[in-house]
Amino acid sequence: MNDSGTRDAAGAPRNPVGRRTVLVATGATAAALAVGTLASESPTTRTADTADTVPVAAAAVCTLTKEMTEGPYYLDGQYVRADITEGKTGFPLKLALTVVDDDTCATISNALVEIWHCDALGEYSGYVGNNGHNEPDSGTFLRGGVLTNSGGVADITTVYPGWYRGRCVHIHVKVHVGVTLTSDGSFTGGTELHTGQLFFDETVTARVGALSPYSANTVTRTTLAQDGIYDDGGAASGLLTLTALGSSPSAGYSGTLTLGVERG
Repeated sequence: MNDSGTRDAAGAPRNPVGRRTVLVATGATAAALAVGTLASESPTTRTADTADTVPVAAAAVCTLTKEMTEGPYYLDGQYVRADITEGKTGFPLKLALTVVDDDTCATISNALVEIWHCDALGEYSGYVGNNGHNEPDSGTFLRGGVLTNSGGVADITTVYPGWYRGRCVHIHVKVHVGVTLTSDGSFTGGTELHTGQLFFDETVTARVGALSPYSANTVTRTTLAQDGIYDDGGAASGLLTLTALGSSPSAGYSGTLTLGVERG
């Protein structure tokens, strides 16, 4: 169960999209812009052991987020919903993903941000058993998405992902615009602007992985440094900024990231 290949469905190599940085005055949505080389700073992580987050830079950073492989576990027609847990066990994860036009840094409202990921045992809904664990399979757990609000933010509740053979801990993400919501709670149509992945700080993942239910995952965990897809590009490669929601990992985390997309 490994989606580390960077080839599309036809077997052709997938070429990563280039990146550029647009610096925006802190607190502004679309201020004076300067286009330059991608900054090397990574997102910050706040845990129970750190009193304050350290700013990435003096100004907020808006980048073209790197495209990454969709992987073999995407399923069409998932629900539009703010909570995708379906009762799966795991530590809470509150995502706040901001979608912006990378050319102008303006936020994009009514964009559908869709995510999917494995559970604590490394199993994907619709493919349970591929990571060696037996459990009920609804075909929909830990899948779904929401429309961004007027500020371009998609708030999604899930659980901290587990891991499976050959991959570090991650979440898959797509950004669509112009979708039509359907009566069955799903969506249709629209244009896909971005396919990528979200990644997690290794220190936090190690703390999470040592505790139940994650410790029941019998597969050796691949780290960020060992992963064949994550390229140590920080926020531009999907590295979340994590903030602890309590004094223990079991209290969960919030995760934030700005997704810079090409509107074409």
